[in-house]
Amino acid sequence: MKTYSFNKEEKLKSRKMIETLFREGKAFSIFPYRVIYMHASLHTDKYPVQAGFSVSSRKFPHAVDRNRIKRLGREAYRLQKQPFHTALRDSGLQLAVFFIYTDKKIADFDTLSRKFSVILEKLVKEAGKKE
Repeated sequence: MKTYSFNKEEKLKSRKMIETLFREGKAFSIFPYRVIYMHASLHTDKYPVQAGFSVSSRKFPHAVDRNRIKRLGREAYRLQKQPFHTALRDSGLQLAVFFIYTDKKIADFDTLSRKFSVILEKLVKEAGKKE
């Protein structure tokens, strides 16, 4: 049975982990996102990925716009993460991932959904070949 949740254990919250991710992680861009990832040993075995989302306050000075973009990104990720998690579990990998929104306009959900499918496929390839 598929679970389409985005639980507390799946969210990247640890300040230490985020700092390490930005310092030592690998990155790639697929417009409108910049994705930073690294192999990590997470505290939970239930989920192979912890994900964080960010939007620049310089490009979006109003908090409602930043929150809307983050909400859309989390929803697109939540609906498409199942095959991503399955692929990582099969290869025995755990990742910390951060998605940074780089566009200057708010994209619609359909666009973000298509981009997230491409991003997650690329993440599986990149994570698999680094091992």
